[in-house]
Amino acid sequence: MLKMEQVTGGYGATVILRDVSIIVPDGSIVALVGPNGAGKTTALKMASGLLRPRSGRVVLRENEVTRMSPSQRVRLGLCHLIEGRGVFPSLTVRENLRLFSPKGRESELFDEAAAAFPILAERRDQQAGTLSGGEQQMLALSRAYVSGARIVLVDEASLGLAPMIVDVIFEFLELLAHSGISLLLVEQYVARALQLADTVYVMQQGEIAFCGAASDLDEERIFALYAGHS
Repeated sequence: MLKMEQVTGGYGATVILRDVSIIVPDGSIVALVGPNGAGKTTALKMASGLLRPRSGRVVLRENEVTRMSPSQRVRLGLCHLIEGRGVFPSLTVRENLRLFSPKGRESELFDEAAAAFPILAERRDQQAGTLSGGEQQMLALSRAYVSGARIVLVDEASLGLAPMIVDVIFEFLELLAHSGISLLLVEQYVARALQLADTVYVMQQGEIAFCGAASDLDEERIFALYAGHS
């Protein structure tokens, strides 16, 4: 389980989040949606340790990690897939995946990742920086699969991708969920995210404007929340 409890903070003197509380239960998919600039990416950075809150706390698998580094949180089973891919461009596809695989299981896990994204098998010896945007995103998402993460933060996995590739990405996210991995999902395709999610949080100007079952939100309610109406 991941919990953010009344987290306030931002960048330098600029406060972005105000008393944000989010819970990602074990084995669940939680969507975090809202208009641009609402604070969604900042919330994920607080959860992964890329930013530290001014107040509030972060709990990961019953461990308070508020002052822990990102690498310490990774060892506790957290994986943060940042917006804008997140691969090592000068390394090959295989080398990228080897970096995140437990020692001794590299070949086995590469085969499993390639089964999810067959194109990665064809590109195994190609530098990641020369892949298409969709292929790079597949490689980035495969990190979560091979790393043994139990909670994965996904920031705009579909950004800038063709609709056909977006379908593949969502199929993989569903595969991760079915394997027992918990997801905190920030996504521009709100309707797709809600179809996948159990719970949804809507952010508005750095605060949580709504929390509830994803099935409780329809398009009219989403529009009202995005516009700042309760």
